[in-house]
Amino acid sequence: MTTTQIALIALAIGLVIGSGLVALIVWAYRTRAKVMEEASTTVPAGTTDVLDSMDDAACVIDASGLVLAVSQAAARFGLEVGAVLDNQELRQLVRTVRSTSASATETMRLTRPGVSLDPRLVSARASLLGAQLTLLIIRDVTEQERLDQVRRDFVANTSHELKTPVGAVSLLAEAITSAADDPAQVRVFASRLSAEATRLGQLTGRIMSLSRLQAADGVTDFDPVPIDEVVAASIEAHAVEAGAGAVELVKGGDRGAYVRGDAQILVEAVGNLVANAIVYSPAGSRVGVGVKIEGETVEIAVSDQGIGIAESDRERIFERFYRADEARSRRTGGTGLGLSIVKHATQRHGGEVRVWSRPSRGSTFTMVLPRIEAPAATDPERKKKKRARKAAKAATTARVRNGENA
Repeated sequence: MTTTQIALIALAIGLVIGSGLVALIVWAYRTRAKVMEEASTTVPAGTTDVLDSMDDAACVIDASGLVLAVSQAAARFGLEVGAVLDNQELRQLVRTVRSTSASATETMRLTRPGVSLDPRLVSARASLLGAQLTLLIIRDVTEQERLDQVRRDFVANTSHELKTPVGAVSLLAEAITSAADDPAQVRVFASRLSAEATRLGQLTGRIMSLSRLQAADGVTDFDPVPIDEVVAASIEAHAVEAGAGAVELVKGGDRGAYVRGDAQILVEAVGNLVANAIVYSPAGSRVGVGVKIEGETVEIAVSDQGIGIAESDRERIFERFYRADEARSRRTGGTGLGLSIVKHATQRHGGEVRVWSRPSRGSTFTMVLPRIEAPAATDPERKKKKRARKAAKAATTARVRNGENA
C-alpha cells in the first residue's frame, strides 16, 4: 500500500469521525435545548401583551398550578400572579389537557371571591403552551344564559297569559255581532270588551316594562332621586283606588333620603306595592308606606292589614305571572307581573326586596336601596328636575287611574 493510499484512507476516516462528532454535538445541543424548553417555566415572549388585550379572564399556569401571568379580567375570579389555581374543576381541566396534549373546553359554575351567593356560569378552555405551561381562558356566559332564559320564559309565559284576554275579545266580538238587534246586550258586551282590551293593554305594557328591566342595557340613565317624592307620587297615584276600596293610605318615617336611579321606575315599583296592598286589604283597613335610613341604605316599606301570604307562596310571589290568589287577582284585573317588576327594578338599582307576611295578619314588602348624599343642585337644575318628576308622576297617575293593578 502506497503512501498516497494510506493518506486517503486516513482522510476518509477523519471525515467520518469529524462528521460523527459534529452530528453528536448538534444532537446534544438540540437535546439540551429541548430539555430546557420542556423544563422552562418562562412565559413565551408576547404572551403577556396578548393577555393584556383580552376582555376575558385568562392566565398562564405551570405544571404545579402556579399562576405565572394573567389578564386584567382574571382578578374577578381570584386569579393573581404567584397564586395557586385552587378550583378543583379548573385543575381537573388542566390535568386533562396535559395528559391528552389536546385543547379542551368545559362549562362550569365558579364562585367569585367575596361573592359566594352569585356563582357565575363560565366556559373554560385550556390549551398547552409548552411542556410545562398551560393557557387557561375563562369566558363568563352568565348574562347569555340569563338572556336565553328570559327569551324562553317570555315565549312560554306570554303565549299562555295572552290567550285569556285575546280569546275573551274574540268571543265578545262574536257576541256583539249576534246581539246586534238588542242594544242593551250590545252595551253589556261592549263594556266587557272594553275591560278585556284594557287588561290586554296593561299586560302588554307590563311585559314591555319587565323586558326593559331585564335587558342588559335596560336602565342606564341614573340620576339622584329623592325618596320623599317617590313615595308621595306613588301614594297620590293610588289615592282614588284606595278611596274606592275604603282603604286609608298613610306615610311616615325618615325624610331627605336620596338614591341614584330612575325616578319613573322607582315610582312604578313602589306604586305596584301600594296597589297590591290596597287590592288585598279589607275595607276600613290601613296601608302604610314608611321610609327608614339605615346606614348606607334606604328602606321603603309598604305594609297592609290584608289577607297575608301563605309560607308556601312566599318563595314564588316574585315570579312572573305567579298569583298567590289566582281568582282574586284575575277578578281585580291583576296581571301577575307587579311584584316581578318590583324585584327587577330593585335589583337594577343595586338593592333587594324583602317580604314579611302572616296569613290573616297582613304583609310588609321592603325595598332596600343604596343611599347617596343629597345633591347640591342649582336653582335652574332643581326646577328642571322638579318639572320632570311632575311629568313622570302625572303619567303614572294616568296609568293607574285607568285600572292598572299589580
